[in-house]
Amino acid sequence: MLSGSKVVLRARYEEDIPILRTELYDDAVTGSRAEGAPWRPVTPGAKDPRLFVDDQGPETVSFSVVERDGGALVGTATLWGIDNHHRAAHIGLGLLPSARGKGYGSDVVAVLCHYGFVVRGLHRLQIETLADNHGMLRSAEHNGFVREGVLRSSAWVLGEFLDEVILGLLAKDWKPNATS
Repeated sequence: MLSGSKVVLRARYEEDIPILRTELYDDAVTGSRAEGAPWRPVTPGAKDPRLFVDDQGPETVSFSVVERDGGALVGTATLWGIDNHHRAAHIGLGLLPSARGKGYGSDVVAVLCHYGFVVRGLHRLQIETLADNHGMLRSAEHNGFVREGVLRSSAWVLGEFLDEVILGLLAKDWKPNATS
């Protein structure tokens, strides 16, 4: 497990899956904004690759996010696109609607930075998010990520094209949080 000041990142447990499916992936709007593909319903009991982590290759590490105090499930966190040659990866996270706006996102990003830079020895982490995802932009910038560019009208989401923001952080520029 990896701990931050508000959250713990741990392995995905079987009992996490129904909660994550219901609160993050069954909703067409949330699912469409979080994925780089069109939303589609998933049959209950199906091994949804967004939720089941057993079959993932070495380029993806997925975590469940729980509250540090109390242990309630609050979301997911992923280090994906891990490239060991270039020592780079991407960060992704999804918080349950009830967990948003409480500072968990910034803490998750901090813990993923610790995992990427300290545990994995990576050189660069990157985040891509929709330009109107102000919570993710704040969480990234709070942790030292720098806006590197905007991909204009690059994401087709619910009937319209939206801009995506690319943010990056290098290991040498990272200021570790004492709790992570």
